[in-house]
Amino acid sequence: MCMAGALLCLALLVRLLGGRHQGMRRARLLLAGGGAAGGGVVATGPPLWEQAVAELRRRSGRWGAEWAALAAGMLIGLLGASVIPVVAGAAGVPVLRRVRLARQERSATERRTDAVIVLCGALAGEVRSGWQPGAALLRAARDCDGLGDAQAAVVAAARFGGDVPGALATAARQPGAEGLLGLAACWRVAVDQGAGLAAGLDRLDGALRAERDQRADLRAQLAGARATAVLLAALPALGLLLGAAMGADPLRVLLHSGAGFGCLTAGAVFEAAGMWWATRIVRGAEAV
Repeated sequence: MCMAGALLCLALLVRLLGGRHQGMRRARLLLAGGGAAGGGVVATGPPLWEQAVAELRRRSGRWGAEWAALAAGMLIGLLGASVIPVVAGAAGVPVLRRVRLARQERSATERRTDAVIVLCGALAGEVRSGWQPGAALLRAARDCDGLGDAQAAVVAAARFGGDVPGALATAARQPGAEGLLGLAACWRVAVDQGAGLAAGLDRLDGALRAERDQRADLRAQLAGARATAVLLAALPALGLLLGAAMGADPLRVLLHSGAGFGCLTAGAVFEAAGMWWATRIVRGAEAV
């Protein structure tokens, strides 16, 4: 059964690689010739690799990459003739889903932060070009998504003479939109005291950009620590592969003997604790 499962996996791998190489050859022909391989009609759609990436993103967004843990557990369970890897893979699905959702939330937060910076710069440009603050905000908000879900409320306040600073402060409660608090303060000072709104927006834009660059620099410095943690976490799997290559049959020892199962359980606990501790250190450094 193990040999049949291995042959089946090898056949699937060859099939996938063959399709991928065929797609790469077609993509090279299209990109090199600017049209079909036979010199016919010129292709007007996106390149083949862009279509493949879009399809992969669509499918991963539909099914979620966390299901790869269940597939890996089923494969290891088939090779090791045990149900334990399948149960472990199923248990890892919700954990990986939380990780994926947290990553998507961080990406959305970063995009909203960049949109707020673009909004401040666009608003400063509109004010300098002679527009009144309310009309300038309407034009700037139309060209970017810095206000997020609160755009309708802020636009209504600016159009009908409402409390624009209050609406901006409410919009700043969205993750990544904290810079709108500075915009609200600049707006309040400019309207109440007659100060220059464009100058304040320029200073706010510079401060937000400096803060973003600082976060990016810190993230780059922590990339080495993340890579080291991932490498250390992958070492046990490499050890299993080396043992299987040497003919030691580590899956049978770990899954079908009491001592092996005890070592597997202890190793999994230490692995999870190490990953949690490394993630905690990195997140603590990012928070500081």
